[in-house]
This record gives sequence, structure tokens and C-alpha cells, in this order.
Amino acid sequence: MIRLRAAWANVSASVSAGASASVGPAAMLLMLSACGDEQVRAPEAEETEIPEELQTADAPPTMATEVEGVGTPMDERVATIGLVNKRNNETRDIEMYPGEARRIDDVIIRLSACERTAPWEELQQTGAFVQVIVNERRAADDEAQWYSVFSGWLFKESPSLNVVEHPVYDVWLKDCAMSFPGEENASAPAEPSDS
Repeated sequence: MIRLRAAWANVSASVSAGASASVGPAAMLLMLSACGDEQVRAPEAEETEIPEELQTADAPPTMATEVEGVGTPMDERVATIGLVNKRNNETRDIEMYPGEARRIDDVIIRLSACERTAPWEELQQTGAFVQVIVNERRAADDEAQWYSVFSGWLFKESPSLNVVEHPVYDVWLKDCAMSFPGEENASAPAEPSDS
């Protein structure tokens, strides 16, 4: 390491003294690479323990909102989810509360959360965390089983951002009914229904 510093000092001195025309960048790199005969060892991994609150795989820890009590409470919000069966061209609008799951034919839609940005924020986004589970056969001779085909956030304004990719079903978010304090035309959450 000492030789490396000395070599760098010599190169820096010669460059500042006007010898830059005779010593190019490639020559400087060559000189510096020849200085070190010490082997560089990769850092050893440090063993750590998983915190107790993260050891369970039951449910992810919930994050506290920045301001408690702003907007409609989560369990009172209503999401409208669009579902289309591409085989028979059947379209449905499903209204659900967060924490609710609905089975329609061979598909289960589970809604975990429904959010919308506050009206005073610049970029208006409406999103819902949705899980889609489908009862299907993966091979012709297999029995039908339930497979999770999607788990993630769907956004009303950007449906292509996170897409449910399935050959039979399309699922997308249409709305999240909730209100914020001070909204004049706030739509109160209605009773969920199947349309």
C-alpha cells in the first residue's frame, strides 16, 4: 500500500511538472497496476440474525400511515374491480372492502388494500393491492388446482404498470371510493355489490 501511494505521488508530481505529454493515462494505469503485489481479498460475510418480527411468514408487517386518521378508514373503503372472462366475453364489476375475497367461477379475487392520493397532491393515483387465484389445469392430464397468478398493486391511471397476465382472465382497478377531510364532492363508500 505504501508503494502504491509513493507511485501515485510520483505520477502526480510528473503530471503537474509538465510531463503529461510523455506519460499518458494508459501508462499511468499500467504503472499503478504493477505496484501492488498484495492480493485483494473479498470481504467476509457477516452473520446476522433475522429479527423476531420478521421471522414469521404469516403476514407482512403493516406500515403506519404518516398521518393517522386522514381519509376514510381502510375497512370502510370500497374498491371497484373489473373482471373479464375472455372465453365467454363476460365482464363484471366487483365492489369489495379491503380484506375481502370473492370467488367468481374459477377465479378468486382477494383485495388487501385500496388507496387514493389526497386531492391536494399533484399526481393523482388510485391503487389497490390485489391477489388473483385461478383454478386451472397446467397440463391436459392434470387435475385442476388453485394457482396464484398475480399478487401486487393495480393502478387505475396506469393499468400497464402492473398487469395481470393470464390467458383467460383480465383484472383491473376501476375505482377506490374513499374521502379526505375538506373534499366537497366526496363520494361516501357504498355497500359492495356484484354487478
